[in-house]
Amino acid sequence: MRSHDHVPRAGRRHLRPLAVAFSLVATYMIVEAVAGFWTGSLALLSDAGHMATDALGLGMALAAIVAADKATKHPGRTYGLYRSEILAALANAVLLFGVAGYVILEAVQRLDEPPDILPGPMLVVAVVGLMINLVAWRLLRKGSGESLNVEGAYLEVVADLVGSVGVIVAALIIQTTGWSYADPLFGAAIGLFILPRAWRLARKAIRVLVQTAPEHLDLEALAADLGGLPEVIDVHDLHVWTLTSDMDVATVHLMVKDGTDPHPILDQARNVLKDHQIAHGTLQVEPDTHHGCAEISW
Repeated sequence: MRSHDHVPRAGRRHLRPLAVAFSLVATYMIVEAVAGFWTGSLALLSDAGHMATDALGLGMALAAIVAADKATKHPGRTYGLYRSEILAALANAVLLFGVAGYVILEAVQRLDEPPDILPGPMLVVAVVGLMINLVAWRLLRKGSGESLNVEGAYLEVVADLVGSVGVIVAALIIQTTGWSYADPLFGAAIGLFILPRAWRLARKAIRVLVQTAPEHLDLEALAADLGGLPEVIDVHDLHVWTLTSDMDVATVHLMVKDGTDPHPILDQARNVLKDHQIAHGTLQVEPDTHHGCAEISW
């Protein structure tokens, strides 16, 4: 027997902020890339490259929400395409690793012979880029706490915001002192700043994909609460995993005394799952006289 509440579609409300942020970032990414080649600044080019991954990440986040929202009725996809959100988040993390690695490698090479930099245009472009990132940060901040997919896009914007600050500082140092090593050093710093955030996002996405129990959930407490229900004498085959952001799923077998009405057991168990923030539950209520459940191979 299954307790099936409505499937949450929190992604819908994140669609518009993502679309606006994507438009802003994608447009200015082109401007920053052109300016990076013109000024010869690695810090500016690294920030442009990061903005490119921002744009791609935001685009994938948008596509994942649309796909998850429209493909839930396909007969071959019993859970729709909700996992596409997690795949997009993992892809974002991979992109972040790639950008960080490239920037760090390029910075090391430039330390031997730093090129001439045009600090004035570099500073102007970086300041405008900072403002663009501040707008995108404001748009995505709320949704980052509700969706792993949006969190991936948000982390990229945050890292790029910090990168813009680094470019501004590097431009000011070069303009006031002429010390051109500031450009590759700050470029490398931006790359190093990206790495731990990319790892954090990848770790979260991988935990979902391998169906690890949610970190916030106390499985022992959940089993105890289910086992404490009237007439329930045993709880087994309890599995909990995350399907997508804001949607934890559980399956469990509840053994009751023979002749017990299963309806109140199902209602009470559903409330226990809700108390533990589990959105979808599949509950099997079986009498204590039933045999063979444990003999199923899996």
